[in-house]
Amino acid sequence: MTHKEIETYILNFPNTWLDFPFGEDTAVYKVGDNGSDNSKIFALIAENSKPLRLSLKCDPLLAEKLREDYETVLPGYHLNKKHWNTIICTGQVPDDEIKSLISISYNLVAPK
Repeated sequence: MTHKEIETYILNFPNTWLDFPFGEDTAVYKVGDNGSDNSKIFALIAENSKPLRLSLKCDPLLAEKLREDYETVLPGYHLNKKHWNTIICTGQVPDDEIKSLISISYNLVAPK
C-alpha cells in the first residue's frame, strides 16, 4: 500500500483527522473531536520514509506475535514498545493485514 492509500483508508474511520503535532515529518492520525484534548492517536506515518513506516497501537500479545511473524514489524519507534508496533511497509505484511491492524488500532482508542 502507498502512503496515500493508507491515509485514505485511515481517514475513512469515523471522527478521524490528520494532525502534525510533532512537526511536518510525522503524520499523526487521531480519533475524536478535531483539536480536542480528548482526541487519541491511533496511527502515525513517518513522512518521506522509504520504505514507508507506519506505527499502530496494538494489543501487547498480538504485538509480540506480529514481531515474531514478520521481520518488518518492530517495537513502536519513539512509542511505548509494549503497546505500539512500527511496520516497515516493504510488502512482507499483506495489505489486508495492514488494514486489519489499522482497524484494531482505531478500535483500541476510539470512544466506546
